[in-house]
Amino acid sequence: MSTIVEAIRRRHAALGPHLPERFLRLWAATEAQELGWGGISRVHEATGIAVDTIRRGIEELALEPLADGRQRSPGGGRKRAEDKDPTLVSDLEALVEPTTRGDPESPLRWTTKSTRKLAQALKDKGHQASDFLVRRLLHDRGYSLQSTRKRHEGKQHPDRDAQFQHINETVQRFQAHDQPVISIDAKKKELIGNFQQKGQEWQPKGQPVEVSAYDFRSLAEAKVTPYGVYDVTRNEGWVSVGIRADTAAFAVSSIERWWLEMGRTAYPEATDLLLTADCGGSNSYRTRLWKQELQGLADRTGLTLSVCHFPPGTSKWNTIEHRLFCHLSRQWRGRPLESIALLIELIGATTTEQGLTVQVALDNGEYPKGIKVTKTEMAALELLRDSFHGEWNYTIVPRL
Repeated sequence: MSTIVEAIRRRHAALGPHLPERFLRLWAATEAQELGWGGISRVHEATGIAVDTIRRGIEELALEPLADGRQRSPGGGRKRAEDKDPTLVSDLEALVEPTTRGDPESPLRWTTKSTRKLAQALKDKGHQASDFLVRRLLHDRGYSLQSTRKRHEGKQHPDRDAQFQHINETVQRFQAHDQPVISIDAKKKELIGNFQQKGQEWQPKGQPVEVSAYDFRSLAEAKVTPYGVYDVTRNEGWVSVGIRADTAAFAVSSIERWWLEMGRTAYPEATDLLLTADCGGSNSYRTRLWKQELQGLADRTGLTLSVCHFPPGTSKWNTIEHRLFCHLSRQWRGRPLESIALLIELIGATTTEQGLTVQVALDNGEYPKGIKVTKTEMAALELLRDSFHGEWNYTIVPRL
């Protein structure tokens, strides 16, 4: 019999280091069953595996095999922290969202809620917690690291949806008659120089582009305003890069350059032009100079200009924002705009799989601020206001 024990000892020495806990237990149970009466004792003597463990293995051999990949029966193994500590999860969620699930005066409301700080806060409440445990509990309950998202538009105008519908119907009417429709706006001003830009760009590992530690205006070579004109029908864009003030005169000059460079070639039979714009900035519906400059454009081109403004607080719905400007921003993400020439090259190279093309030009014009338009000058304009929100929807007719 000692020969049998020695044989089991040799097999255990060879197999033991390679078998998981459950498989080793089942192997020992199989050896004991093969030996018959007294087998459990002999396997214990040869391997050192506890008698109770071998008996449990024999019981498991009589059960249905476990599902693929499982090492323990359901409910087996060490209990999870949340099972042993019933208030752990509720206390954690109260810390993560203190204003809705817990104490509004929680100190964590005013700090970054890293897993380390959350774990320490749980310890202060008497729980046993670690960074790893907090991370697992959050992931198990559908939490993830997220940035904020711009959604709230503030107080909505009661005729917001009606104005959207009016704009949509007007655009469709113009397109049905082969008349041009453009979406216009000034993009965010950009500092020219070795300044950091949001986003990332592929670089050799460990060799990021080094930029200035500060982005003060005084350190910039220039501050430019890209003013965009987007042809809604043809999916084409025009950008005037202004180096002076973003005024109504600059905005209308950009529209006129689009017409001379692109619009009149694309629409040789056009008699009308529809402009959709937000309600603020250089093309604000409140600005008298904007309307006076449009009158000059109508007189010079012979076009009847119709304007539809988006309601207050809805500028992000303007077509140019998600058809042109978003693609421009991607062009220089993670890349400093070291010169105006580089900015112009990047804008001109903007394309999309949907066929967007963009033309761009530098505008060196002088556009002084503070120009006043009198009531008398306003009265001289050929301005026709729409019956529905005439402050947002109006037409300017060329003067003969």
